[in-house]
Amino acid sequence: MATRKNFKMTIEERRMRNFSESFKIKKVREIEMGITRISELCKEYEVSTTSIYAWLNKYGIMKNKKEKFVIQSQSDTQELLHLRQKIAELERTIGQKQLLIEFKDKMIDIAEDMYGVDIKKKLSDQLLNTTGLEEKKTNGAWIICIKQ
Repeated sequence: MATRKNFKMTIEERRMRNFSESFKIKKVREIEMGITRISELCKEYEVSTTSIYAWLNKYGIMKNKKEKFVIQSQSDTQELLHLRQKIAELERTIGQKQLLIEFKDKMIDIAEDMYGVDIKKKLSDQLLNTTGLEEKKTNGAWIICIKQ
């Protein structure tokens, strides 16, 4: 008995054939209803997946819709909300720390003006000495040495 495999078309024959619009619409409806799959149509009619996707774009239910649907599970949505809350909390914390830094800098500036002392310079010298670092100025450049 003859089978479809015995009558396989050549590339030239496949390029020359045209499917009717009613055939394309029928096959698109079958795909959308879940009766057949794209891969089955490709094998059965020797059509490329690109052609079938073009049929889906042209004749499918979603052809005129420009919207995209994103499906997320409940856990993904909850995780996303949790991460957004965490980001907002961290941004608030950073904002508060920045305000404290600016406040302290302003207080140091006011104290320097009131007492006529360079507090920032003295503070940096004390920090260097307590950490075991020594600062020297040589030929206009500062050199930091580690005490051992």
